[in-house]
Amino acid sequence: MTVFKSFFLVIIALAAYHLSLAQSPDLPASDTMFGKNDAAGKYADVSGINLYFETYGQGDPLLMIHGNGGSISSFVNQIPYFAAKYKVIAVDSRAQGRSVDTGDSLSFEMMADDFSELLDKLQIDSCNVIGWSDGGINGLLLAIRHPGKVKRLAITGANLWPDSTAISGTDYMWSLKYYDTLGKMPPTDDLVHIRKLIKLDLFEPHISLEQLKQIHCPTLVIGGDHDVILPQHTMLIAQSIPGAYLWILPNSSHSTLIDYKDKFNTEVDAFFEGRLRK
Repeated sequence: MTVFKSFFLVIIALAAYHLSLAQSPDLPASDTMFGKNDAAGKYADVSGINLYFETYGQGDPLLMIHGNGGSISSFVNQIPYFAAKYKVIAVDSRAQGRSVDTGDSLSFEMMADDFSELLDKLQIDSCNVIGWSDGGINGLLLAIRHPGKVKRLAITGANLWPDSTAISGTDYMWSLKYYDTLGKMPPTDDLVHIRKLIKLDLFEPHISLEQLKQIHCPTLVIGGDHDVILPQHTMLIAQSIPGAYLWILPNSSHSTLIDYKDKFNTEVDAFFEGRLRK
């Protein structure tokens, strides 16, 4: 296989993968300071890696967790709004953005524990959490594994398990196809890293409904009616968390934070302040 053909296949794989997950913000990362703001950014030694995060604003702490293959810049539409009244802590998850992790293993449980340890290092007892896609899964696991750390939890586009009852079959098969394609190519560092991220969503998470019943913080479960995550699965998550709120956005994709960026911000803010009514 020629170098050009290998490069071409990688580009196709990345394009299909990121389009199917639809986690990129509408403003390119190169056009925003978020995720590369040295004045606001720091590294924390967490679980043997340097976890990169940026902080903005003052007030009650608010942790923002992005989706697979994303970064702090994914919250370009949320950080300015919430930083006006909260202390926003936006993090590059393990093995993504500036948080380099060259290990061969990656799990949602590892990442949830990363966030818990980061909060400890920042001397934050509990915080509000916004999680998008994989970040929503991390938010659920943070609330399950470290229940005292989450004050209020807002998640969008999260799933409990990786099968056709949770995820659009078309999107899942695309990801599986390109995961297999990359596995047949010479294992460069970049390809190994990409496969590690794709593998995470192909074979995880494994969260039970019984585990969801352990979540006792106020929770807002969000999804789009045309989400990669099937609406009935999003509804199941909300139904399984005691007292959870459910919000399915019409004419919305997996990118609810973009499709309804202003309404998303105001409604999640109302939820954090206890003003949201069922």
